Amino acid sequence: MADDSDTVADFDAFLDTVRETAQTELSRLGSSKSLYAETGGDIDTEPVLEATADAEYAAWQTFSAWADDESHDGAREAFEATAAEEEGHFETVRDELGDDEYEPDAIPALHDHLRGIDATVERVGALAGRILASKRSKEQVVGYFVGDADPQTAAVFREFGDDLDAQLERTGEVFAAVCQSEADQERAMDAATGAIEAAYAEYVENMEAMGANPKPVC
Repeated sequence: MADDSDTVADFDAFLDTVRETAQTELSRLGSSKSLYAETGGDIDTEPVLEATADAEYAAWQTFSAWADDESHDGAREAFEATAAEEEGHFETVRDELGDDEYEPDAIPALHDHLRGIDATVERVGALAGRILASKRSKEQVVGYFVGDADPQTAAVFREFGDDLDAQLERTGEVFAAVCQSEADQERAMDAATGAIEAAYAEYVENMEAMGANPKPVC
């Protein structure tokens, strides 16, 4: 059995491969154009908060549903903890909006994709991919509020980023438990990159619908 250091190294290597494989997609999801795509070109405080609330609500619902039908104890506990964090994020963003009755009605393509995954190994891989993509988008939200001279709200979203780091650590623990063979790791890899590709495809679709170039301008 691998010791803890081997486990961490294995998951770190997995993440490095995911980042390398999806380098272009992650780079563009982390570009300044990502908020433009998410808000339909209306980069202002309320649209930014609404887009963020939609994503947090969708994540809460996705991981709650995964937890409800997950048979692996460790994975179920990880999904439950993640769902609780995302519920808290949603409530926080709704408070920032000042609208206690705001209810998202759109499901981001990423979460529509995730909800079609029902195997534990693929869910763990897809969760890792989702976290990597979400970290990029959260950085842009933080950047928006820094640029808007609103350091207090920027700090709120930095804390969301800290939670994503905790989620990634939690995912690594489950990865070690359920991805024990090379075949398992390949399935998890395909799921991770598939999740990132789903988020990227929506980004491209939104940009092109507005007549904008999805590629960053160098």
